[in-house]
Formats: sequence, C-alpha cells, structure tokens
Amino acid sequence: RHSLSPFLHTAWLRQMGLNGVYAPFAPRDEHGFDRLILSCRSNGIKGLNITAPFKAQALALADTVTGTAKKAGSANLLTFDEDGYVHADSTDGHGLIRAFEMQAPACDLAAAPAVILGAGGAARAAAAALLDKGCPEVRIVNRTLARAEELVFAFGKGVTAFDLTQVSRAFADAGAVINAASGGPHPPLDALPDAAAVMDMTYRPLKTAFLQSAEARGLATVDGLNMLIEQARPSFQAFYGVEPWPGFDIRALALTFLGEA
Repeated sequence: RHSLSPFLHTAWLRQMGLNGVYAPFAPRDEHGFDRLILSCRSNGIKGLNITAPFKAQALALADTVTGTAKKAGSANLLTFDEDGYVHADSTDGHGLIRAFEMQAPACDLAAAPAVILGAGGAARAAAAALLDKGCPEVRIVNRTLARAEELVFAFGKGVTAFDLTQVSRAFADAGAVINAASGGPHPPLDALPDAAAVMDMTYRPLKTAFLQSAEARGLATVDGLNMLIEQARPSFQAFYGVEPWPGFDIRALALTFLGEA
C-alpha cells in the first residue's frame, strides 16, 4: 500500500481506455505471501508487481525465472499463465538504467566504476544492471563489510566491497554513485570526481538530503521517481500486452500526486 505503482498503472489504464484493474495487496508475512501466490495461480489475476520485503521470496516461488531476475536475486514482476504457472522477471535494473539515460545523459555507465551504497536486494539488482551495461567495476559500500562481500561472492569478477571507513577510496574515479541503502547517515561526496552523477532510489521525498548534497557540489542527480516509472513500463506491457503511451506525461502527474509539482 505504500507504493506509487497503483497510481501509475491506473493512470495509464484510464488514459489508454483499457479494461483493467491494478490494486494493492498487503500480505502480512511470508506465509501470507505464499497464500497470495497460490491463490493467483488459479483466480484469473494476470500478474503482480512485488515490493520489499517479498522480492526474493517471489523469485523462489516462480516456476520459470528470467536470466535478469536470476542475476538480480529477486523478482519485482510475476505473471501467471492459464495453466497456473508463475513466471518471474526483474525490471528494476531496466528502470535504473533508463533513469540515468533520462536525467544524467552525459554519464556513461560503461566508462568508469560505479558505487552502490547498501548491500540489500535493491543493491544486488542495481549491480546486476550495471554489470550488464558494461560497467568496469561495481563497488559496494556498506556499514557491514561482510554483507558487501556477499555480493562479491554472488557476482564474482567486477564487484568489490568496502566499508564506510573506505568511502573516499571507493569514490575516487567513480562515474556514478547510487544510494540503495534503507537509511542511516550518508557519506560526504567530497572525494567524487566533478563529472560523477548521483542517484537516490528513494522518491519520497523526491529530492532527498543525499541528492541535495550532490546538487550543492554541482553534480548531476537522478531521482527515484524516474526509476519507478521506467521499471513500471515493461510490467504494464506484460500485464496488458501494450506499452504505455509515451506521449502521456506520467511523471508530471505523479509529481502533482506526491505534492512535488
């Protein structure tokens, strides 16, 4: 219920005149999520988008998994066929890359190391997308080094781990920094090159303190709203068989809804 996705999908449905419903579900725990998926195998629901904390569980419950979701270690998109089979995919990485292309077009994600703050599921999905994009090195910075090293183990070559005492070294020569951490103080951005771009996956508020710090340094910034919108587009197509109309300014509508216009 905390997600903006129902607003986005409902706006597209209405604008395109499609007969569809996109509504939030709120399973209380893992058992409730299991029951939800079991029900969806036979009740005619076309698909689900999955939010935290159920993305890894969604992947485990699926009958088929795309390579993208497997690399991400999670699924934010489940679709159900007429025989009750569950198919898992991840569009989070697509949303992240598109957000950079839209808001920081000068940032070449394949040209320099990228830093990810945090080592949870969102960080893993981001790392997978960056590696697929050709990023030469993904640096995971986390308060607990062991958690960051888990991603090194998951991906192997191309991913390195740092703790918060090593931020300056991680930021040196980085082309992008992505905040995928759920909370806590953010490290200073002094060590970043002037050409770096900074992203925060959060979209409430749109301009986080982290992004404000980046702007104060004159760095390009990428917000979480564009990532959310762009990950939603392939989900919409999976559900309804058509792409959202690109001429419809869904971001402007979402900004008004969020009180950010």
